[in-house]
Amino acid sequence: YGRVNYVLARRLELLREVGRLQESLDVPGDVSYTCETAGHFYLYQVISRWEQYMSKVKPKQGKKVEVEAVAAHFPFHKYFSNAPQPVFKGRSYEEDMDIAEGCYRHIKKIFTQLELTLIYLAGLRITASQHLSLLPRPHPCCSEICSPIKRGCCMWRKEFRAFELLRSGLDRSKYLLVKEAKIIAMTCTHAALKRHDLVELGFKYDNILMEEAAQILEIETFIPLLLQNPEDGYSRLKRWIMIGDHHQLPPVIKNMAFQKYSNMEQSLFTRFVRLGVPTVDLDAQGRARASLCNLYNWRYKHLGNLPHVQELPEFQVPNPGLTFDFQLINVEDFNGVGESEPNPYFYQNLAEAEYSVALFMYMRLLGYPSERISILTTYNGQKHLIRDVINQRCAGNPYFGQPHKVTTVDRFQGQQNDYIILSLVRTKAVGHLRDVRRLVVAMSRARLGLYIFARVSLFENCFELTPAFKQLTARPLQLHIRPHEYYSQEKPRDEKPDQIIKDMPEMTNFVYNMYMHMMQTSQKYRQQQQQKLAPPPEETHKDAAVDPARGSSEEPQPETPMEQENPGEASSEPNTENAKEKEGGQDAVDHAKMPEHPGRDSDSDEEEDQEQ
Repeated sequence: YGRVNYVLARRLELLREVGRLQESLDVPGDVSYTCETAGHFYLYQVISRWEQYMSKVKPKQGKKVEVEAVAAHFPFHKYFSNAPQPVFKGRSYEEDMDIAEGCYRHIKKIFTQLELTLIYLAGLRITASQHLSLLPRPHPCCSEICSPIKRGCCMWRKEFRAFELLRSGLDRSKYLLVKEAKIIAMTCTHAALKRHDLVELGFKYDNILMEEAAQILEIETFIPLLLQNPEDGYSRLKRWIMIGDHHQLPPVIKNMAFQKYSNMEQSLFTRFVRLGVPTVDLDAQGRARASLCNLYNWRYKHLGNLPHVQELPEFQVPNPGLTFDFQLINVEDFNGVGESEPNPYFYQNLAEAEYSVALFMYMRLLGYPSERISILTTYNGQKHLIRDVINQRCAGNPYFGQPHKVTTVDRFQGQQNDYIILSLVRTKAVGHLRDVRRLVVAMSRARLGLYIFARVSLFENCFELTPAFKQLTARPLQLHIRPHEYYSQEKPRDEKPDQIIKDMPEMTNFVYNMYMHMMQTSQKYRQQQQQKLAPPPEETHKDAAVDPARGSSEEPQPETPMEQENPGEASSEPNTENAKEKEGGQDAVDHAKMPEHPGRDSDSDEEEDQEQ
């Protein structure tokens, strides 16, 4: 109801202007109460005064009208008292008449907009005969005067008075749907549920645009075609446009017999393509970097890049803090465990879940907005595990927050985000990622950065995935980061060496130390600001005698990993650094508490049972 509310607010503004015009003309009553009373006011008071004025100032045959008469007889002086004065210049008859007609056009526009507002917001789908039974008969002037605004006023009084009487939101929406809306969006499921109501309303349309048509069941595709009654035995539908990608995932069919043996997962869009129906193919994409597009454009005939992908700065600059715009990171077993299966087909991988969340936390510490990062996985079990880890590590901490979405690849089809963190989960068998359509969806969700956690030795040997994984394995299989860079910096990338993260525990240790360093830095800054604002204390002889002893007992602050010259040393001695952090731990009491050390604990069985 956003548009309806806007027009209602506009209606009140226009009625206030009508009230001001009424006061200027000294007309009694409350003519600005409704659009109906405003229409009567315009017909009987405004138009009559304007016609009398025009009869006095309009030149007659053989008679010339004085220039002063245009301003002297003008009936709306008081209403335009807030306009720049004088309204009439008095230099020529033609100039003053143009001004007078412009003033009247302004007044007429108020009532025209009120009329359109009422038409836009009319509340019921009532036939013309029903309206006529509710309304008084049209004013006789309309049969004599051919002014469009007068004919419009009578049309309004004939058709749309119901809005002033009944204001049901449901009735308004039905009217907008049938009479006013030019574009109507709905799902095929909603069309199936509301088909009977739409046909009863007299819903009519000429064109259908069906988006994601390759992911709609064949039987569901026909439902939107049948939302209107035929006319003279023929459907009035003139055009049907289907937009989809048969190289991505098909409709979801849970029954394996229907899916495979009945081929029920084949959409009508895919059937047309297989039958050789002529198609218009996409030959240029504008979503992702050109390097990311190469991971999946091999699946299409001729998929290139739009010019802005090669020109806009966001597609050209590297991702701050990360060496590569896409990278495949090998994840080995953690504590001797790779994939696990608490329930049948409920696959989880704790090492990949912790690694994915640690990378998200690292990006957040560099300043990446959380709404521009999404974490995807190929299994529901891993999705729930990642959500558990995020809730434990990040959810209550303002430094991290939560990513835009944590969901499966299948659910994320048709969506995108700037940075995608992808967990492939499996370590024993490739699983359903062997379906190339699922791989295309997974590779094509990111705009600026894609970081994949997987068991490389498993997936690189899968024949179906070779074109994509050949490009992924051409880059280092260990995460390369640049912690001295920040998200908002605009300077070009320097020559400092990358820091190589060998495994998940090292990444979690590094993020922990980086977080603690930021806490200490912010605490020091806060203390300095408080000292500047606090009044100087009064020194006494006793305080002067104690101060030297106090100063001699202070020790220099130990150097944190982020202050070392070599960034690789930040995670090489995690135990030593953690001990140093504990010495100054009291300084960060009033800050958000860092969750338990990542990578060293696991979700309890109770939490897993709750998620299941």
